[in-house]
Amino acid sequence: MLALFHLSPVLLVTAMLVVLRRPPVHAAIAGTLLVVVLWLAGAADAWHLGSLIAAAQDTAVLFASTAFVIVPGLAFVIFIERLGVNQAFSQWVRSLGLGRGDQLVFIVLGLAPLLEAMTGFGVSLIATVPLLLSLFERRVALRIALTGMAIMPWGTLGLASVIGASLAHLDAPALASTSALTSAPVFLALSAMALYLAGVRESREWRSLGGFWLLFVGVLYSASRWLGPEVAGVAAGLVTAVTVLSAGLRRRDGERGAVQWPRQAWPYLALIVLIVALKILWAITAWQDHWVVQGAQVSWKPLASPGVALILVLIGLWFHTRNVQRQPGSDVSLPVALVARAKRPLLTIFFFLAMSQMMVKAGFLAGLMQLLAGLSPTAATSLVAMLGALSGYMTGSNVGGNAIFMPAIALLPEGSRLLLAAVQNSAAGHAALGSLSIVMLILGLAKPQAQEESDLVRFGFALVCLNTVLVALGAALLA
Repeated sequence: MLALFHLSPVLLVTAMLVVLRRPPVHAAIAGTLLVVVLWLAGAADAWHLGSLIAAAQDTAVLFASTAFVIVPGLAFVIFIERLGVNQAFSQWVRSLGLGRGDQLVFIVLGLAPLLEAMTGFGVSLIATVPLLLSLFERRVALRIALTGMAIMPWGTLGLASVIGASLAHLDAPALASTSALTSAPVFLALSAMALYLAGVRESREWRSLGGFWLLFVGVLYSASRWLGPEVAGVAAGLVTAVTVLSAGLRRRDGERGAVQWPRQAWPYLALIVLIVALKILWAITAWQDHWVVQGAQVSWKPLASPGVALILVLIGLWFHTRNVQRQPGSDVSLPVALVARAKRPLLTIFFFLAMSQMMVKAGFLAGLMQLLAGLSPTAATSLVAMLGALSGYMTGSNVGGNAIFMPAIALLPEGSRLLLAAVQNSAAGHAALGSLSIVMLILGLAKPQAQEESDLVRFGFALVCLNTVLVALGAALLA
């Protein structure tokens, strides 16, 4: 009972989001205020100024590391929308003339994970929803769009894995590579679901899917382990897309001359090149270690952040677009558009981080930690998978989801911490990408009809439940 009382701020957030259907930012503020009230009332460890200062320091460091990626990331999204980059991608894929199975695998294991891993924020849907609507019947297309979206929990250049590693006091490459393995069953099941929804029944297409899935997981794991989470999702999506494209074109009697990379997509290529170049520079010079922002228990190296690469690309885009004619609907200035998009997610993440850090410093999570420590490995992974899915689904963000429960995992013994942190990371990521905010984004892009909203919400919730079971299964196999 004491553990449930200490988790009452999380239960309040859940009730506000699921029952009262309040916006995530309202729920985050309410949860934070409840933690403050309970702490001052003596419901947890004794309140003292040092603990409050430590919570404020760690919240500030974690929020700065998040905002340093999200703000330039959203500015990059605004630029590519105004340049019509993702529409060019859609037209390019349609022009390839791939078979139905190759098209599906190219989109759900290649293009969608590639775009989402680079930007986050559901940007891949801008390319995939119109593309899928042009290829498939409407109901099928919307379900495949949501299925493909829920595959890649490494959005925004692996930001959630980096933040999660800081909160759990783990090495970010280790967390990301282990998460690739706990998510492996999800990658296969959702890709297979997309093929089934599209009516693909040929045995050759299904055998090919197995090979492409192994390639995707292998690249994601290897890149996470040796290059870091920032480029892992990009590498997995890019390598898989190129491989599917090459195999599909060979089956078209080698009509390779028909393929031309869309020139409008140069910002994506520039971002990939800069991220890799900066990674190499860091490895050679270790210049990122010259600036370390230290909190009470967490630290951040700004020069090692993917935000550096995003800012450099933004400078190039600013020079490029000065002489480019604006598209209709882009009359709003970049700062105004950026503030409109960034304020709500940043406020939400800030209050979730503040809530979690105060819960840690005040001892609210000790009961949950004791509960997890007393369970068998299978029961612990199942419980963490459910909590992770709940946190990701209700916040609509894998960063927000990790902020809620990852600090409790940091209190566990070192032997079990990495696997349970990977389960939290994977479950929150897959659930966030099947959440109501993503469903609404898909429907907004598709100009919804009357029955589509409730149908897609139910389908998204079923996907979240399936993904949670699959993550727990993957963790059990690893354990």
